[in-house]
Amino acid sequence: MVELALTFNRCTRAIAVLFVAAFFYVRIPVVAQTPDLYAPQHIVEIRIEFDRPDWDHFLDSLKLEKQRLPARVSIDGKWYENVGVRYKGNSSYNSVRKAGKKKLPFNLKADFLIKDQQFAPGVTTLKLSNSFRDPTFLREILSYEIARKYMPAPRCNFAKVWVNGEYLGLYHNTQSIDKHFLQEHFGTHRGTFVKCDPEWWKERPSACPSGDEKASLMYLGERAECYEGLYELKSKSGWDDLIELTRVLHRAPQRIESVLHVDAALWMLAFNTVLVNLDSYTGRLAHNYYLFQTPDTLMTPLVWDMNLSFGGFRFDGLRHRPLTNEELQHLSPFLHYKTRNPNRPLVVKLLARPLFRKVYLGHIWTILHDNFANGWYQTRAQAIQELIRDEVRRDSHKLYSFEAFERNWDTTVQAGYSAVIGIRELMEARSAYLLAHPLFKIPPPELSEAAVVRLNDSTFVANAHCTQAQAMWLVWRRDASHPWRYVRMYDDGHHADQAANDYLWGTTLKGVSGLHYYFIAEGPRMAQTWPKGASFAYLQVP
Repeated sequence: MVELALTFNRCTRAIAVLFVAAFFYVRIPVVAQTPDLYAPQHIVEIRIEFDRPDWDHFLDSLKLEKQRLPARVSIDGKWYENVGVRYKGNSSYNSVRKAGKKKLPFNLKADFLIKDQQFAPGVTTLKLSNSFRDPTFLREILSYEIARKYMPAPRCNFAKVWVNGEYLGLYHNTQSIDKHFLQEHFGTHRGTFVKCDPEWWKERPSACPSGDEKASLMYLGERAECYEGLYELKSKSGWDDLIELTRVLHRAPQRIESVLHVDAALWMLAFNTVLVNLDSYTGRLAHNYYLFQTPDTLMTPLVWDMNLSFGGFRFDGLRHRPLTNEELQHLSPFLHYKTRNPNRPLVVKLLARPLFRKVYLGHIWTILHDNFANGWYQTRAQAIQELIRDEVRRDSHKLYSFEAFERNWDTTVQAGYSAVIGIRELMEARSAYLLAHPLFKIPPPELSEAAVVRLNDSTFVANAHCTQAQAMWLVWRRDASHPWRYVRMYDDGHHADQAANDYLWGTTLKGVSGLHYYFIAEGPRMAQTWPKGASFAYLQVP
């Protein structure tokens, strides 16, 4: 009887929400004229108005099914009708609700009932996070700013949020990884799109493999239902593409570049390593990323959910206890690879290839020197804290004290049941550890000159000058609809490179109409891409 009553209540709620949706759904395009919703210095003002006085408990009842309650929403003074609102998050919702606090994370959908309504051009969803387990309010925004230098990643700033007139405080306002994001970065949103974040409550068939799979890209056989619950398919189809990726990782890693955007994966793994972002594929839960099949037919990983970056999550997926501060500071760049952990095939299979392993280490070197060894992250963090300090002080619903906000930059503080390491406390020691590591004592090769020139309609010559390289590679594709290809370059006097051993490397491409390209200079331990942010940054010959 209890199960029947619960089922009836869920059905009643669903019918009520669907009735409201059917009543209000119209087909009038509405495009907002609001300022840039993600400008770094702009603190957005968001007011949510529900008709129901029990809106918070009603949203609780809709949480598991991810249903929404219509509301009027004001963004910087402009009102939007019939916006769909729901709570979002896992720990950031469950732990905060269990503690009896009001500052819960929200997901706002502009086109829930009004077709084509947008909060701003290309913005139909707002994701408002409550800085759970981050007293500094810095981890999310600072991590995304670093990530965007090397890969497609969401924009992020801050928002002040009121609900039915009550001020709930300062939130992170993070760009959604949705069809608009995909269109912006890849020129299309049509392709297999997978959210890699297990829904733990969903049961899988008993015939499926059991164990520590999570969203770790382990091969679970050919049945799509064995992947459901571990992955969420956001596109209309695509289970076959996900299964193919796991199958290749498991059975034929020698052809992984035919199904995976390898360099994007290496950037993601390097980013997680440097920032000790263990609430990710790299850590115990193997989650918080997306996969999108880009027009070149490759599955491309996208990072997501940064509130526990910079050591906010202490479980590495190998040890059954939380890591100490020193273990976070000295986290190995070869976590999972050293032990050949079968539960992390993306790490183990990619780093088993010598060139990919060297590129991965080169990406770590680049992230480290661009953001930490030069002090950039400290300057940027100070500017962000100055922007929000007064707002944090006035936030009576913040999850942690103002003292913790001030101290957690330099010092480990308690956030609920968790000890959260200070960001500078982590990264000063981590930078010193990595810079002194034997792998990083020999810098990667640097290119002084490099270019590709067109000889005629279908012939290109590539040259690069590098004195420290053991090998050189031209990585090229015709355009964004073709996968990247790796071509060896030579310094032997026979490959458009003038004379042998003069440090001018060369190669020739024939039968090519257009060209996107970058170079890899391979040293004894690390490889450096040029341009430095390749393949996210690349050059082009039309």
